[in-house]
Amino acid sequence: MPNISIKGQTMPPSPIRKLVPYAEAAKKQGKKVYHLNIGQPDIETPKEVFDAMRNIDFKVLEYSHSAGIESYRKKLAENYKSKYRIDIDFSQLMITTGGSEALSFAMMSCMNPGDEIIIPEPFYANYNGFACAADVKIVPVTAVIETGFALPAISEFEKRITPGTKAILICNPNNPTGYLYSEEELIELKNLVIKYDLFLFVDEVYRDFCYDGRKHFSVLNIVGLEKNVVVIDSVSKRFSMCGARVGCIISRNAELMNTMLKFAQARLSPPTFGQVASEAALKVADNYFEAINAEYISRRNLLVDGLSKIEGVTCPNPGGAFYTIAKLPIDDSDKFCQWLLESFSFNNETIMLAPATGFYSTAGKGKQEVRIAYVLNKSDLNNAIQCLSEALKIYPGKTLSKSKASAIG
Repeated sequence: MPNISIKGQTMPPSPIRKLVPYAEAAKKQGKKVYHLNIGQPDIETPKEVFDAMRNIDFKVLEYSHSAGIESYRKKLAENYKSKYRIDIDFSQLMITTGGSEALSFAMMSCMNPGDEIIIPEPFYANYNGFACAADVKIVPVTAVIETGFALPAISEFEKRITPGTKAILICNPNNPTGYLYSEEELIELKNLVIKYDLFLFVDEVYRDFCYDGRKHFSVLNIVGLEKNVVVIDSVSKRFSMCGARVGCIISRNAELMNTMLKFAQARLSPPTFGQVASEAALKVADNYFEAINAEYISRRNLLVDGLSKIEGVTCPNPGGAFYTIAKLPIDDSDKFCQWLLESFSFNNETIMLAPATGFYSTAGKGKQEVRIAYVLNKSDLNNAIQCLSEALKIYPGKTLSKSKASAIG
């Protein structure tokens, strides 16, 4: 039998989806499973999107331009300017098959095999896959739960810079932590990438999900980074259109955009139906986002308050996105998440969480942490919190608090 490629063998499986067979088995046993493991919003996709899809009158379903349908790119550029005060020309924007393809294009266009990219961990697990596909080495710098996963000290980044370092990647607001980077933190990164002549990739997919009066500050509004910054965006979460598979990549670096266009031409074009749907989504009024943010704030508050009442659980208050990383009194998050599906139920219900080990690059990190996506309605979320509370009471691998351990000793 022919051998599978080394790259195929080293490509990491999704830590978010690897427990799917256990969830399916639990459902076959009649258990209700609350999915807190994946960022699939239950928010309804805007009506305008489906109206546009129903009214398509194509005679031929043609390829679009490799960079995306021009009318959509122009309207999207106008939207960035009017809504976010980001002044870009449509030629500085390319439509991609989801944000995933955008980041893959960026890595392959900016970096050579063996080059290094520094990423604060925990980070979105699929960054590992994109880096593997591009033959790029991830160099992690660890953010800690005690600071709410704030940007690590710039000195920690600088320690990791080598002749092979070509880029830094952050997600703002962050998946999986929900941390919202401040303008001051971004300015610190600006000074670092200018000093060492690096690219700065910023995943801004969750830009519209910022809470408690805090505002998102885009790196595209930092003067002096025109040649260094690459921004990744997507309609998936903003308009609850994960299945459209439409994202975009933005850069004012003309040479880089021309390079990425060659990769875009090699895959021919982004999905036409998804682009039609995404263009229609730009007509959605701002009150759509106001209502969604209010709902997510309510869910976040319910989740954080509920988790904080469970003995031994630590959970920062996320400033954006719709995720949080929680630290649990457990021995191994991978084992715990599997146990929840295989061996536990409360009122014939259980929960599916994402082990945080898959969001770290450093071996051994995240063993006591899970990522929780608060994408369920509040009734289901409340039931899920109760399930977790009951599960932690009986989990065989529960760890004792220091005070209890001392008392027993």
